[in-house]
Amino acid sequence: MNNHAPLTDQDKDTPLRDDIRMLGRILGNTVRAQEGVDVFGLIERIRQTSVRFHRDDDSDARHELEAMLKEVAHENTLNVVRAFSYFSQLSNIAEDEHHIRRSRAHLRAGSAPREGSMAHALTLASQAGIDDARLKEFFDTAMIRPVLTAHPTEVQRKSILNCQLRIAQLLDERDRVALTPEEEEENEESLRREILLLWETRMLRLTKLSVVDEIANGLSFYDYTFLRELPKLYARLEDQLSARSQSGEHFDLPSFLRMGSWIGGDRDGNPFVTADILRRALQLQSQVAFNFYIEESSRLSNRLSLSSGLVDVSPELVALAERSPYKSAHTEDEPYRRAMRGIHARLWATAVKLGIQPIGRQPGAAAEPYPDAETFRTDLDIIHNSLLKYCSPALAHGKLRELQRAASVFGFHLASIDVRQNSDVHERSVAELLEAAHPGTKYLEKDEEGRIAILLQELATSRPLSSPCVQYSEETTGELAIFRAIAESHRIYGKCCVQNAIISKTDGVSDMLELAVLLKEVGLLNPAAGTLDVNLIPLFETIGDLQNAPGIMDRIFSIPVFRKLVASRDEAQECMLGYSDSNKDGGFLTSGWELYKAEIQLIEVFKRHGVRLRLFHGRGGSVGRGGGPSYQAILAQPGGAVQGQIRLTEQGEVIASKYSNPEVGRRNLEVLAAATLEATLLAHPEAAPCADYLAVMDELSDEAFKAYRHLVYETPGFETYFWESTVISEIANLNIGSRPASRKKSTAIEDLRAIPWVFSWAQSRVMLPGWFGFGSAVKAFLAKRGDAGMAQLQSMYKEWSFFATQLANMDMVLSKSDLAIASRYAELVQDASLRDAIFTRIKAEWESTLEVLLAITGQKELTEGNPLLARSIRNRLPYLNPLNHVQVELLHRYREGDKDDRVRRGILLSINGVAAGLRNSG
Repeated sequence: MNNHAPLTDQDKDTPLRDDIRMLGRILGNTVRAQEGVDVFGLIERIRQTSVRFHRDDDSDARHELEAMLKEVAHENTLNVVRAFSYFSQLSNIAEDEHHIRRSRAHLRAGSAPREGSMAHALTLASQAGIDDARLKEFFDTAMIRPVLTAHPTEVQRKSILNCQLRIAQLLDERDRVALTPEEEEENEESLRREILLLWETRMLRLTKLSVVDEIANGLSFYDYTFLRELPKLYARLEDQLSARSQSGEHFDLPSFLRMGSWIGGDRDGNPFVTADILRRALQLQSQVAFNFYIEESSRLSNRLSLSSGLVDVSPELVALAERSPYKSAHTEDEPYRRAMRGIHARLWATAVKLGIQPIGRQPGAAAEPYPDAETFRTDLDIIHNSLLKYCSPALAHGKLRELQRAASVFGFHLASIDVRQNSDVHERSVAELLEAAHPGTKYLEKDEEGRIAILLQELATSRPLSSPCVQYSEETTGELAIFRAIAESHRIYGKCCVQNAIISKTDGVSDMLELAVLLKEVGLLNPAAGTLDVNLIPLFETIGDLQNAPGIMDRIFSIPVFRKLVASRDEAQECMLGYSDSNKDGGFLTSGWELYKAEIQLIEVFKRHGVRLRLFHGRGGSVGRGGGPSYQAILAQPGGAVQGQIRLTEQGEVIASKYSNPEVGRRNLEVLAAATLEATLLAHPEAAPCADYLAVMDELSDEAFKAYRHLVYETPGFETYFWESTVISEIANLNIGSRPASRKKSTAIEDLRAIPWVFSWAQSRVMLPGWFGFGSAVKAFLAKRGDAGMAQLQSMYKEWSFFATQLANMDMVLSKSDLAIASRYAELVQDASLRDAIFTRIKAEWESTLEVLLAITGQKELTEGNPLLARSIRNRLPYLNPLNHVQVELLHRYREGDKDDRVRRGILLSINGVAAGLRNSG
């Protein structure tokens, strides 16, 4: 029997509630059995009191909860934190499985394709009259790159993720398979074992996370999802396109969707990312790719047992089989098997040549290594084409098709690693090189125009600046070593392995030319030929940088030397936009608006110069860092901003929530492709509906900016309030991540990295970076415009996707905030007058923002228009909120001098648990 009865529209969430209750029951029984009845009873009392405090904001419940937590002994603290953390994780698994369940039910019912799917996008394209030729043109030029980045607040171990994946598989089995009563009991017994294993597995690492650890964590998602699910996504899309083709032609898509990574190449503020680390990252990535290819080719060699006495084969396949070093009388009439075993042997030999220790079945004979990934793909094509012509598309389009696509998408490098460095570092390195080569240059004393003149002079010659006879500083030596490692990697893995060099804090043309000079030093830029081997990408981060971006790009495109380099990169130039730092600089509303305006102006500049614009969106998981649903975010871009090409970062716990489950991962990748197609082919050409809306946004942004800056940067004592009322001190000091929390050794907000800034406010349930300033801005606007102003804001919400998306994201953030819990974090501030003054302002702005948000959207309460989010929050709050209360108590203990290691670990566990409960929070 199936575990769940057929779903009805009236009660479609019953299976989710059943799963959550079952998992909660198993977890509770596990805690009771392993830790005792008293610990289980304590956890239940904390949960029930927390629910009462949240529901009623009851002062008695508050005091009762505080007293109860103060009495929790050290030996029980970790069990309490772990119990609530694990329940949040189990709820996430159940929710993901329910999304999959509902999608399957939707498909089985033959309903219209769901928004965000490629089927939906293609239906819209058909309705818009877009023919096969236009679709082919789109895919031929499309480029979509999710880029994984390391997260300095991510503490979850791969062992925990593996347990969670197995639990998800067991839940999935209950839905997919008609289980007998005995099988259902076996399944639940397996769940009990896995949850026990989860409970008994250490959640935290014993040592500080290194860059190599971060690399390994990132690579685990290739095993979970990318290596197998991306090829499946391509196969499904090709079949969909072929089925709808008016000519009946089969679509063979180029590999437009690939993966990128910053892990091992992002040096901005991370001294531990070196040339050797970059080499190690590339080798580890290649190892993952080769082990996958070796495993799959071994399986295919066992499966492709077709006899030449029964089927015809192509001459190319015969030749490939003859070249195979594998000779056996038993397989003499099996050319496909012999050919595949030859491929397997060549892959093994290539891996060994690259210094990789392959795993799997070792070939029985030696073979020549592949010179490059293209030759490997060519061999697979020979087998595929022969099967297609002489045998059956069913065999050609099975696992072989998926391996072909994997070889095309991942090559021998797996993913392209971006390198990133702060412009200040490039500036100092170039200045040192110039001074050594031309004493008296005094580059750092020059103004912008003087610097540009010097840099252009250097770019006009092929003569290098650096000399082996000069001893450069450690910083400059390290920069040159990184670029030499890139040039070396291109020779080993191909130029796809490192394609992008990003300049953080770009605020002038000279910043881009400085990187060009450094690339020239190692041969990645050839002045004589006017060619560039990597994309040179400016990152515009602060509000001022975003405002200056169009002028900088206009100026640099006017420089013939640079314009020639752009031509060598297919007349395309990428610009990266920093959501996190612009938010920290100017607040949520101003950041979003300045990003939008910068895109509009960049579109015009690029169009004028005949250059294709590609935007790289530096989005985090939280709304305060540009997060929120990817589908809506891409569609909310100004017309002409996508142009079939987009890159965006995927960070931290969001990577786990999106890509640890294979089916959920494939759906998230599909969303990126669908949204990009819709934004390119179906977007309206205008940048905004009307000029009035632009003027209103300018006015709102100005007011929001003033309110945000006044609180964060102009209020005496705010820096102290932030450091004392959040977990930022613990994030900075408790061995989380390989990257320091601040760019400098200071507590200044300006120096703090955006990730811990947003993450800390999320942990304390204030979520300030995702909403602060909006209430003040709208109130000021309405004071001038009255009812007519509210009517205009309501029209903007209904008619303008950008504004609607901003408000939807704010709705999500406010729904996850909790000012009652935030008030407990405020009590950590030692100065009572400072605490009261600032928290009162935060609370007043929160209430004001909530009031105007509901008035504009017409909602009676938060999440009214998002029932999935409302359900998610309702299910998890009883287990999320206690974690916050426990965290506050642990912070009190830790800061009052209790250095018991169980307190320290409890804080770390609670950070992980709250992040899991909030999901897109950091």
